[in-house]
Amino acid sequence: MSGPLSGVRILDLSSAYTGPFATALLADQGADVIKVERPGVGDMTRWMGVVVNGVSSLYQLGNRGKRSVVIDLQSPDGVESIRRLAPTVDVVVQNFRPGVVERLHVGYDDLVELNPDLVYVSISGFGDEGPHRERPAMDGVMQAFAGFAVNEADADGQPRFLHQAAIDKITALFAAQAITAALFARATGAGGHHVRLSMLDATVSYLWPDCAGNETLTESDQSQPSRLAATVQPISCQDGWVISVMATRRMLLDACRALGVAGTDDPRLASDDVWRSARELTSRLYADCSAALAGLTVADAVARLGEAGVPCAAVQSLGDLVHDEHVETIGVFVEDVHPDAGRIRQPRHPILFERTPARVGGPAPALGQHTDEVLGAVSGDAGGNEHEETTT
Repeated sequence: MSGPLSGVRILDLSSAYTGPFATALLADQGADVIKVERPGVGDMTRWMGVVVNGVSSLYQLGNRGKRSVVIDLQSPDGVESIRRLAPTVDVVVQNFRPGVVERLHVGYDDLVELNPDLVYVSISGFGDEGPHRERPAMDGVMQAFAGFAVNEADADGQPRFLHQAAIDKITALFAAQAITAALFARATGAGGHHVRLSMLDATVSYLWPDCAGNETLTESDQSQPSRLAATVQPISCQDGWVISVMATRRMLLDACRALGVAGTDDPRLASDDVWRSARELTSRLYADCSAALAGLTVADAVARLGEAGVPCAAVQSLGDLVHDEHVETIGVFVEDVHPDAGRIRQPRHPILFERTPARVGGPAPALGQHTDEVLGAVSGDAGGNEHEETTT
């Protein structure tokens, strides 16, 4: 048994990154993922991001360990291929806009007739209902609509967008959890069912706990900052930057003592129920700590704060992270050789299962690489002629 999902088969009709990243994680965990792609062009991520010899880093990371099948969903033959595959899989994942799969005749109602135990997962932008249901939703659109960009705003009030597809990845994580939960429910007698997830719901659920205090406690006087992490800022040292999170009274006191900052004997710092109201004092102590750190190297700053038990870290680039001593020691990254792109480095699967270890899948497939293998198995035609027109 190579992973906790060994024996689970997933038909992945999704494209871009939300659905594919979710199913890539499940492929790491042992699931057999069949990726359906458009004839000729395939998934849009095949040509996005850094590309070496026609291989995109984004496609590799979102489709490793899968099998690629080329099927034209707008043709009767393509729909028939999906209908032949449906009884052989446990899960179908799609991220078309609401109504599209129904028009293509590969929706939940179409396929559940062929496989009553099917777990059918629909990922949308704004959900299946409401005035925005048919609006296209890209990552940046949802960062704007769901409050992410305003939450990231600096003191000048200008909205800031994260320099990454955060919403796609957040939704993918929710989707992966939803799929395994639905499979567990099926295994315990609930049967298959339709699972719906929107980028909007995923984003709001992710953002709310530590960013929406005033919106949660609706009788708040609005004077308290909603964002718990709003005061965390990088601190400049002699040769770089550090971050230190002095989130509690004890952390602040320990940081001050480690850095030789005066004022820790102030009676307003004597108890947890008083110190948070002494904002002028704590702001001065934070500023004094930053001034003390400015005179140290990054290594010295991290050493002093670390020895005092204060959460801290050097601010590193991704290139720095790859070669960090701790990261190398615990094996965060794994390396492999791609037949076209050459040597590649990927993060290991983030969840460590003791008895059923997950493993990062091999090279993402070439477009249509497994069409004959997969469709031949369900059509009774193990030969290669029927689908030669759509393979590459």
